[in-house]
Amino acid sequence: MFSTRRQEEIARIEWDGLKEATKRILVKDLKHPGQKKGNDVYCDLPDPAFAIADAMPKTDDQIFPYNERTISARFTRACKFLQIVDLHFHDLRHDGVSRLFEMGLTIPQVAAVSAHRSWASLQRYTHLEESGDKYENWEWKDRLTKPLQVEKDVG
Repeated sequence: MFSTRRQEEIARIEWDGLKEATKRILVKDLKHPGQKKGNDVYCDLPDPAFAIADAMPKTDDQIFPYNERTISARFTRACKFLQIVDLHFHDLRHDGVSRLFEMGLTIPQVAAVSAHRSWASLQRYTHLEESGDKYENWEWKDRLTKPLQVEKDVG
């Protein structure tokens, strides 16, 4: 939601593509209608997205070392458990892009996060319902940005 990334992109993001100084991330093989492979793009990471990535343990090459199908299955299972009807992982991308516009970011600033290449493709996200950051005081934002403690096997 904060990064506006697709689940398959999240699973491919690597630590060596995270640029701490500029809060940017290299997204490999970014979805593009005419270019399936080799479409590697640096995207800006909003502060909450950067903080979540930075809180992950550095135990693998990937920041989120999960298969995209696992992400999808667990998200679907969580929605079912929480009795959330008709919510798809991609809806989080839509919410994230809309949130950036609600916060007052310009079209180029939003595109630098979402990696949309044209205003036409970004227009679908501009039906704004409010202004400001609706997640500013969201209790889960702080929980998601605390570094995870990784237990080591003693045996």
